[in-house]
Amino acid sequence: MRAIPTTISDVLIVEPKIHIDQRGCFFESFNQRDFQRLIGVEVKFVQDNHSHSVKDVVRGLHYQLPKSQGKLVRVAQGRVMNVALDIRRTSATFLQHVRVDLSAENKRMVWIPAGFAHGFVVLSADADVLYKTTDYWYAEQQRSLLWCDPALSIDWCLQGRQPILSENDAAGKLLVDAELFD
Repeated sequence: MRAIPTTISDVLIVEPKIHIDQRGCFFESFNQRDFQRLIGVEVKFVQDNHSHSVKDVVRGLHYQLPKSQGKLVRVAQGRVMNVALDIRRTSATFLQHVRVDLSAENKRMVWIPAGFAHGFVVLSADADVLYKTTDYWYAEQQRSLLWCDPALSIDWCLQGRQPILSENDAAGKLLVDAELFD
């Protein structure tokens, strides 16, 4: 397993070591000891989530307050453009975002620490996204930023196509109205 830095030092692309032979491939999708050594902090994952979505679905930008979740995200089937937006007011990278192409083919993962809003758009016919979280999901703490807020300048790779959104995501808050991390 190795880490690839992104433009935001706290967000890391994680590549597993893949063993390929005539039968196919094998890789450890997660190893607690190796992961913690890789990111340099101790984390405890408490929940695994799995979403299945069709092409052009945008999920996000989601976060929780005050019990923020760190997330380790990967794609088991299909392809997505994953987005991590720094919403920590005291961060040097406040309001900067990282986009990472995740797919079943590239087998990459992305580590998104607490204090970030997270979202993705499905680029393939459909996709299965799996992610581990460092805290539980609490409905009353769930927050959503409007995915297309011009203040965020995020290219969602839709190339003029209309996204498919949940009611919650369509009603996400503009940045100027949102609660953010101090």
